[in-house]
Amino acid sequence: MTFSHNLYFDYQATTPVDDRVLQKMIPFFAERAGNPHSSDHSVGWQSSRAVANARQSIATLIGADSDEIIFTSGATEANNLGLLGLANRQRNKKRKRLLISAIEHKCVLAVARVLVERFGFQVDYVPVDKGGHVSVSALKDLLDDDVLAVSVMAVNNEIGTIQDINGLSQASRDAGAIFHCDAAQAPVALDLSHFAQDVDMLSLSAHKMYGPQGIGVLYVRRDLHDQIEPLIYGGGQQEGLRSGTVPVPLCVGMGEAAELMSGVDIQEQRAILRSRRDLFVESLQKLPWNISLNGPAGLDRHPGNANILFHDFAAHDILGALQPHLAASTGSACASGMAEPSHVLRAIGLSGEKAEASVRFSLGFSTSDAEINTARELIANVLERLSKTSIAESA
Repeated sequence: MTFSHNLYFDYQATTPVDDRVLQKMIPFFAERAGNPHSSDHSVGWQSSRAVANARQSIATLIGADSDEIIFTSGATEANNLGLLGLANRQRNKKRKRLLISAIEHKCVLAVARVLVERFGFQVDYVPVDKGGHVSVSALKDLLDDDVLAVSVMAVNNEIGTIQDINGLSQASRDAGAIFHCDAAQAPVALDLSHFAQDVDMLSLSAHKMYGPQGIGVLYVRRDLHDQIEPLIYGGGQQEGLRSGTVPVPLCVGMGEAAELMSGVDIQEQRAILRSRRDLFVESLQKLPWNISLNGPAGLDRHPGNANILFHDFAAHDILGALQPHLAASTGSACASGMAEPSHVLRAIGLSGEKAEASVRFSLGFSTSDAEINTARELIANVLERLSKTSIAESA
């Protein structure tokens, strides 16, 4: 996809809204506008039905029931609601530990710090291997009867690692801990139809799955509803867990995006995306510089993710020189502007220098072979210019 002649290779930061999603949303901004919580007239009923249908589509995506789906502003709020809400209303005061993987999203790391500073929790980080995988045995080594919850993301946002959520969740539940999963990156990458049986809480974000920005959900297992303290108080909407008027157009958009991610052709789309990603990586590795792939290989990786290490270069120099022609990133968009190297790349064993030489390219369903070829040429030209500049400066 191109944005005003700018090649877009940053789909894991955000996906463009699919036109089918947009068309479903548009009527609810104007001629079908109505407060879904207005129960005294047909306009409100119509909006309420639209939200209920969207909630059911999202529930179907992950194999849940619709009353277990709580709309939020995105996965960040969902992660906060799940983990902070659980800690705020913990019933077993003995359980004061949280286990999270060493490569969780920045918002989960931030929640962990709050649990330590404000709630007196102990947070332990489960290590990962060089591919970013959390092993069940490593988790079991840390589990004990003082662990309240475990949080492991399904698909990493920087290196694309797909985790064994079923095994990790089972180990956590066997120890009496509640298992939370940040699955924001997962709908594009894998089938989620069984996830509600595998986890206790799960976070999603519409703009990672071709839906609109500003809307997400927290799945909460029904019997855990009374164990979550809300972050937002008001009229008691959404099972009392998240008060406020839900944004009908955004809910409808996320519901339609969930339908697309459950579509009959989604497996084929993933296979095509994976093939194009591999073509892109192979084309870069054929360039006359030392270029390697960070993270896992094969099917254990998000099909559109390519985290590339450009040895002896600086990632920010590469990205700067590519502007305004190609959009990619140095990792999580939420961490942009921060000076330290990626915590994800450091956790899989990269030095600070190598982490700062790495660029995350993420392809989407609409990325074409022609765009891959153009991107390769742009990157080759930039590396050539930067190489010559480096030689001139050292002369």
